[in-house]
Amino acid sequence: MTELPEFKIKRHARARHLRVRVYLDHIDVLVPARCAQREVKQFIDQSMGWIVSTWQQKKQHMLSQAQRPSCLLLFNSELPIQVHYQAQKKLFVFSEQAHTVYLNEEHATLGLLHFILAYAKQHLPHVLQQMSQQIGIEYQHSQIRFAKSRWGSCNTQHKIMLNAALVLVPMTLVRYVCIHELAHVQHFNHSAQFWSLVGTFDHEFMQHKQQLQQFEWPYWLLTQLNYV
Repeated sequence: MTELPEFKIKRHARARHLRVRVYLDHIDVLVPARCAQREVKQFIDQSMGWIVSTWQQKKQHMLSQAQRPSCLLLFNSELPIQVHYQAQKKLFVFSEQAHTVYLNEEHATLGLLHFILAYAKQHLPHVLQQMSQQIGIEYQHSQIRFAKSRWGSCNTQHKIMLNAALVLVPMTLVRYVCIHELAHVQHFNHSAQFWSLVGTFDHEFMQHKQQLQQFEWPYWLLTQLNYV
C-alpha cells in the first residue's frame, strides 16, 4: 500500500470549491469555510486515485534527480557555482573567486547542506536589511535556518526567520519573502491590510507566492532533512 505524506486541511472563507494540491512532502486540501467534514472525506476518497498517481509521479521525478549536482544556481550569483567532489577533511571549501565549492566526497550531501546554510547566513541578512530600509519597516533580529514548512516567519518580538533554502530560488522570490515577513511587523495576521501593505512594495506578490508554493526541492536536500 502506498504511504502518502500528511494531508493538511486548509479552510478558506473565500473558497467556493474543494481543491487538492499534491506536493512531495504533504498534500493540501483546500476547503470552503462551511464545508462539512463528511463532504471533505468523500472528496478525498473520490480523488484518491489521482492523488496517489500524481504523488508517485512527483516522487519518481525527484528520484530521477537524485544524482549529485554538478553546479548550483544561487539567488545572487550571475554564474552557476561549480560543484567538485574530492578527498578532503572539511565538509566543504568555497572559492568565491573561482565560483566553485569543493565537497568532501564521502559526505557530499551533508557538505552541500552545510554550504547552503553558510552561504545563506552570509547573504540573506543583507537582503532583509536592504528591504527593511527600502520600505521603512524595522525589525529586531534575524535568524537563518532550514525550515520544513515555511519560507520565513516573524514573531511578536519582531524577530524574523528566513529559510536557508531561499538561496536556491530567484532574487525576486527572496525579496517577496522579506517583504512578507517585514509586513508582519505592522500586521501580525494575513488581513486585507496586511496584503495591501505587501502589494504596495511587491506588485506581483500573488505570482511570487504561487511560484514558492510550486518550488520543487532538490532531492538531495529533501533526503538530508528527512522530508521523505
